[in-house]
Amino acid sequence: MDASFPEPSLYTIKAVAILDNDGERIIAKYFDDTFPTSKEQRAFEKNLFNKTHRANAEIIMLEGITCVYRSNVDLFFYVMGSSNENELILASVLNCLYDSVSQMLRKNVEKRALMDNLDGVFLAVDEIVDGGIILEADPNAVVQRVALRTEDVPLTEQTVAQQITQKLTVLQSAKEQIKWSLLK
Repeated sequence: MDASFPEPSLYTIKAVAILDNDGERIIAKYFDDTFPTSKEQRAFEKNLFNKTHRANAEIIMLEGITCVYRSNVDLFFYVMGSSNENELILASVLNCLYDSVSQMLRKNVEKRALMDNLDGVFLAVDEIVDGGIILEADPNAVVQRVALRTEDVPLTEQTVAQQITQKLTVLQSAKEQIKWSLLK
């Protein structure tokens, strides 16, 4: 058997993107230098959107990149990996991203709600994938980590216990991020 398989790697995700219904970038995070400049990234995103916005599929191979995608109302969610990446792994990351955003936006997944909660969506992307390595595939865990707001209660109206719990959660998250950065 002379088939050559690629070396196994934790770096499975090349990019994560959320585009609007005009193909414009809302969020895009690239984890390697396949598209080193912003201009090349935007050109790829435009091409990807043109190929997928009318298609009734969930996966496409474009320019040597495997892309899984999902749309809802006026948003398109994309997760990209190399041409030999397992589509099921990419799909699990996509489902985690979509379900996390859906929970954060209380099932109101549309552009306006996403723009109002853009900070939380960026945090969710960072919790799911870091540097191309999948960190989390459970949307409930992602939403729990991202939930920095205590149901939008002003700090002055929170109890001392709520404030301490919130600070401990932030410290735990920071400790985990430092641990992961040291393991790189």
